[in-house]
Amino acid sequence: MNQLVVEKQAAQFRAELGLSNTESIPLRSLLLKLEVLTVFKPLDMDVSGIAIKSGENNRFMLVNTARTLGHQHFTICHELYHLFFQKNFDFQVCQVGKFDKKSKEEFFADLFAAKFLIPDEGIVALIPDQELNQGLVSLGTILKLEQYFSCSRKALLNRLLELKLIRKKEEIAFGIHIQAHALQYGYSTKLYEKDVKTEVIGDYGDMAKKLFDAERISESHYLELLGDIGINFFDLGNDGEAKE
Repeated sequence: MNQLVVEKQAAQFRAELGLSNTESIPLRSLLLKLEVLTVFKPLDMDVSGIAIKSGENNRFMLVNTARTLGHQHFTICHELYHLFFQKNFDFQVCQVGKFDKKSKEEFFADLFAAKFLIPDEGIVALIPDQELNQGLVSLGTILKLEQYFSCSRKALLNRLLELKLIRKKEEIAFGIHIQAHALQYGYSTKLYEKDVKTEVIGDYGDMAKKLFDAERISESHYLELLGDIGINFFDLGNDGEAKE
């Protein structure tokens, strides 16, 4: 398999999911649709995420929330390549966005993530004609692009450099003072910040409850499983609602 095949897979995956090549991806909704059990959790490790596949339909990913939100979004797309396109895949610990050709599948996963999350057609559609004619994208447009696609500055600059819409010196200049520039242009800085909360997307809690109700696990084990995803049962009232 070569790079063109991976790029084609990214475009076809968008089409299969009912996404055009110009719209942003609602990633959390997509994970639910694809039935990928996903845990967002801060890790004291220099990793972006972990992907695990068991059989044909059991897919799991862990996303490190000790990285910026934009980096987390790239990680999700990277792990989707492993889970849906890599042949004979079972397990991978990932440091994403390195585009390291020494590891073929990690390079392909990065390439897939870049094309899937930030497609060429979508980039061009949001750039003013004047900037396209000049072949040079402004800082204001860069901020608009990364906010629209919910991607990291690094990932977007890599894509713009690849499309020859910025030069190396612009890549360096636009790669600093990111949050300050976002505030100056009236954008939220959430995309550039770490989000260390724990969150689960999928039926982890439902599966744990079914095991408990079927008396296949003890109450202490059930509470331990809930604790693993950041749910403290004792913070809930008797009716199952959170206390005020």
